[in-house]
Amino acid sequence: MTDRSKNIFGNEISSRNYKKAVKSKAKYAKKFGDDSNADYPVKIEKNKYIGDSLGVNNVLVGDLSKNAHYALEDNLPALEWDEEKGLIVGNIRMGFGHYRISMAIASAAHSMGYTPYWMDLNSYGETTCTKVIGAQNDLYSLGSRLSGNPIFNKLVWEPMNYEGFRAITYNSSDQKNAELMAPVYRNVPKDIPVVGTHVWPAQAALHAGMKHVVNAIPDNWPMALHFAEGAVHTIQCHNAYMGYSILNGMNKDKVCNPMPEGSLAYTGHYIDHELVTGIESDCEARKIRKETGKPMRFLLTIGGAGAQKEIFASIITYLIPQIKSGKAALFVNVGDYRNVWDELKKEIPEMAELSSEHMNDWKDTGKFAASALDPDTEITGIHGFWHKNIFEAVYCTNLLMRGSDVLVTKPSELAFYPVPKLFIRRVGKHEMWGAIHSAEIGDGTLECRDIPHTLQMIDMFMNTNLLDDMCDNIIMNKKSGIYDGAYKVVEIAMGLKGK
Repeated sequence: MTDRSKNIFGNEISSRNYKKAVKSKAKYAKKFGDDSNADYPVKIEKNKYIGDSLGVNNVLVGDLSKNAHYALEDNLPALEWDEEKGLIVGNIRMGFGHYRISMAIASAAHSMGYTPYWMDLNSYGETTCTKVIGAQNDLYSLGSRLSGNPIFNKLVWEPMNYEGFRAITYNSSDQKNAELMAPVYRNVPKDIPVVGTHVWPAQAALHAGMKHVVNAIPDNWPMALHFAEGAVHTIQCHNAYMGYSILNGMNKDKVCNPMPEGSLAYTGHYIDHELVTGIESDCEARKIRKETGKPMRFLLTIGGAGAQKEIFASIITYLIPQIKSGKAALFVNVGDYRNVWDELKKEIPEMAELSSEHMNDWKDTGKFAASALDPDTEITGIHGFWHKNIFEAVYCTNLLMRGSDVLVTKPSELAFYPVPKLFIRRVGKHEMWGAIHSAEIGDGTLECRDIPHTLQMIDMFMNTNLLDDMCDNIIMNKKSGIYDGAYKVVEIAMGLKGK
């Protein structure tokens, strides 16, 4: 097996840093075990949450009773691999972003006649793979929450997310750790293409001998963290292409050897088929609501790390007079964090009389989202959404997005979605490039780094032509293919198999 920790795209890793990488793997192996010789059984079953809408089947590995995130009590029938048209979407839960990108890839694949398989490496409870990812996910979630402290954010969190993950030596350690994740692919047919929506599923697939791997990079700030040498790397933005291709700044001031030709491709944004096909009608509906004085619908979505509740509270408090007067309406998706909704209601007593709750009822959520697309439906008040299951918690935002006017979000993966966006404060400095890119193509605001600027931007949406301009830009962007990235990723992955 090639040791991808010693040499990355022809760039030699020093002996000192290579030893650090080896030590990192040994630390995890000592803590969680090394199951390199394990022969885990694999089962395929229809995903009971997004199986109908996105055609997704789950890939379950190991002792099924220990698979996190999946309800197995229904005893769904085992399915066979579709080795001709199957496509594995390899992902992890680290926040909601990688799940959301995975759903976009699965949606595109399904629309193109392929069979998407959902392979969540953070759900195989007995495996070393899941234990290693879980430990790192816990650290990332903790860091996200602590980033609300300005001192921690300035001295630790932003430098790590901006420069720490950028270093090529970080990729060396990640590659070595990913060797511990490879066993989950042992009994997966090696000829089925894999699209990793986080680098670890892509790295692990390559270490396991999967033949056709695409590494769908989520960020447009070039970081060595995202390299999985041996895969085709895809990016969403032109402005990141050069930085990734020359490994810009990844070995401090030294000039690095570039990525080999054919290992990097621009695709455009990774967006669900359902959202792309609805762009024109959804934007026209937004403009009509604005023109006719209907309540402007703001969608507030909290990420999987559960950060930024205080910003949401300020926005809700500020908008309550507008909600009472019928000038604004709110959709609030707290994901799988019911406590956030309860805390918001406790903190803002006026919410009670204005709120309708859509709690852990997927049929009700779908019915509401469909009604929001009906031009004869006028939505008022505050609508809160919470779902215990991770798939529903994430996909709820996708359903609500089409019938919303403005998406209020940090500039992470949602920065690339075709809906007018108001960007609140980032969580990690690398995210700022999402807002920069969105502002450049005209479908989102600048990043509002504090609450007063956030509230100012709400006024801009309500009292100027900002919303109309963004809708027009979104339609133009669609014509340019900017939102076609998910389709292109699938084409690249299946094309590798053709070669």
